[in-house]
Amino acid sequence: MKTQTHPKSADILAALGLKDINPGSCSGPNGWSAIEPAKAFVSTNPATEQEIASISPASSSDMKTAIDIATGTFHTWRMVPAPKRGELVGRIGELLAENKDALGALLALETGKSIVEGKGEIGEMVDMAKFAVGQSRMLYGYTMQAQRNEHRMYDQWLPLGVVGIITAYNFPAAPWAWNALVAAVCGNTIVWKPSPKVALPAIAIQHLCNKAMTELGYEGVFSLVIPADESISEELVRDKRVSLVSFTGSSKIGRRVSKIIAEDLGRRHLLECSGNNGCILDETAELDLSIAAITFGALGTTGQRCTSTRRLIVHKSRTKEVVERLKKAYAKVKLGDPFVPGNLIGPLIDKQAVADFEKAVAEAKALGGEVLYGGKVMPGPGYYVEPTIIMAKNDWPCVQHETFAPILYIIEYETFDEALELHNSVPQGLASGIQSTDIRHIEAFLSARGSDCGIAKVNMGTTGADIGAAFGGEKETGGGRASGSESWKAYMRRQSVAINWGDETPWRLHLQD
Repeated sequence: MKTQTHPKSADILAALGLKDINPGSCSGPNGWSAIEPAKAFVSTNPATEQEIASISPASSSDMKTAIDIATGTFHTWRMVPAPKRGELVGRIGELLAENKDALGALLALETGKSIVEGKGEIGEMVDMAKFAVGQSRMLYGYTMQAQRNEHRMYDQWLPLGVVGIITAYNFPAAPWAWNALVAAVCGNTIVWKPSPKVALPAIAIQHLCNKAMTELGYEGVFSLVIPADESISEELVRDKRVSLVSFTGSSKIGRRVSKIIAEDLGRRHLLECSGNNGCILDETAELDLSIAAITFGALGTTGQRCTSTRRLIVHKSRTKEVVERLKKAYAKVKLGDPFVPGNLIGPLIDKQAVADFEKAVAEAKALGGEVLYGGKVMPGPGYYVEPTIIMAKNDWPCVQHETFAPILYIIEYETFDEALELHNSVPQGLASGIQSTDIRHIEAFLSARGSDCGIAKVNMGTTGADIGAAFGGEKETGGGRASGSESWKAYMRRQSVAINWGDETPWRLHLQD
């Protein structure tokens, strides 16, 4: 049952320096843009449908100013030694840690995710800052053996320019950190365009960035622009001074970003788009472990993760037992106010998300799908739906499409080769998993003929990202990578260097008399 507990939003806002109406742009020494109350749009708590605060949207002029300042700042920031750039990022990490509880509460308030998940996302940002600080001393190149006498060759990595970061509503903070903090230690300046659905955390984080930049004397490295008009958002993608655009969102918009960037040779994009994540459960899976992993993978963040488990591909011999155990696990999951301890599932983000849930369930039923659990919209207030399990076929359009909701499709298989084919037979390629104790199945899943996704998990849920690993996927997921591993190289330009340190050159022969 849902509770009607309402968080004290005014206290949360005050703790982070937020007001009833907040400016929608901040860049450089002049700071925040002017507030126009008549144009402000409202941020709503999806758990209560009550207003949290308003945002005065950024204008086209604000976007231009932010890019102007980022471009100018880049010329000085790129010459700051990388470890010094790391000091700024480290200070931002400290401020995030100091404000973790308030920021986590704000995320829960505006996204509807549980307070534990909200704090966890901020904790991930803190970890990312630590990672980026370490990376600032490890922007390594390679020395190569020259074929000429008394020559030296090496690769070096140099700052790229202005990096535009566009983030989605489901994770309004951590993906910015994956990109911005690494890009900054690489010598780039940042312009952030968050989702207007969940923009208050971005404003709070910008306040902290401003504090760090002022303390260390590096104004203009981090900027924020929150337009209500998508045409203004597109200006960030179209501006030729923006060297790289990192986009998180739907594959539909990702295609548009890719098309625009492709018009200018030399500009880059990182795309982290739709996922439709499958998990194979074979005859040997250890069900106590598997059911727990699958339940949270499907229901965490109310199924609004790009890595959420959407398709469970089960060996026919285990379907009945798996379904019964999943139903029992789902029945134990608490649904309701994100601020009530123990509640795992909150609301969807808005009315459109609820409509998308209803559409997917109706389409599956029309095609012959059996709703094994849930399937209904819950009465308000709040955008709540029931966690849902549906017996389905992999080729149905509703299964092939990513629906951001707590829907888990059960798909049966007979042979492991069939399981792999079903797993890979979707347009998306982000996260994947296998529940098995058969080493042959596990190794096949991880081989070249196995999972075609950017992320593979064994005896784990498909959700959850370790900052030390690169995050991203293949196919319609876009091919981009952020966070750890060698993802830092995407934010830099590579230069091959050759040095003649001797007295001879082969070209002198052609100049002799």
